[in-house]
Amino acid sequence: MSSPSDGFECRWRPSRRLLALYALIQGLALAALWLVEIPLWALLLGVAFCLAHAAWVLPRQVLLSSAQAFSGLRCDAEGWQLWSAAGGWQAIQLRPDSLALPQVVVLRFRLAGERRVRGLCIPQDALAHDLHRRLRVRLKFSRRRWAAPE
Repeated sequence: MSSPSDGFECRWRPSRRLLALYALIQGLALAALWLVEIPLWALLLGVAFCLAHAAWVLPRQVLLSSAQAFSGLRCDAEGWQLWSAAGGWQAIQLRPDSLALPQVVVLRFRLAGERRVRGLCIPQDALAHDLHRRLRVRLKFSRRRWAAPE
C-alpha cells in the first residue's frame, strides 16, 4: 500500500473514442441544422458556430496538439498539478463535481489564481489500463483532493 506522501503522475495521449464521439455529436448538430426549417443566414451562422467550436476544441481537448492542451496530471506534496506545453506544471484545485468512472475520468478544476472552473475528459483509452485505474483510485481516496493550491 502506498503512503499519502507518495507522488502520482500520469500523462495521456489523444483518445480515438473521444474523437469519434465528438465527430458523431458534431455530425448530429449539423444534421439538426440541415433538417430544421430556418432561414439561410441562420443555417450558415449555425454551421459557422459548429466549425468554430471544432477549430477551438479539437486541438485543445481532443487531439491534444495545441501547446495549451493539458496532457498530464500529478499529485505530490505540493498538491494537484496539470501539465501543458505552454505553461508547464500548473497548480490546480480539484472540484467536488469531478467524476472517476471506469470508462472516463472527468476532472473539474480551477487553476491557481483563476475563478473560472474548467473541465477535462480523460477516457480509458487515453491511458494504460492500470494507470487509468490508479488515477481513479487516487481521485476517489486522496485525502486533500479538494484543497486549494498553496
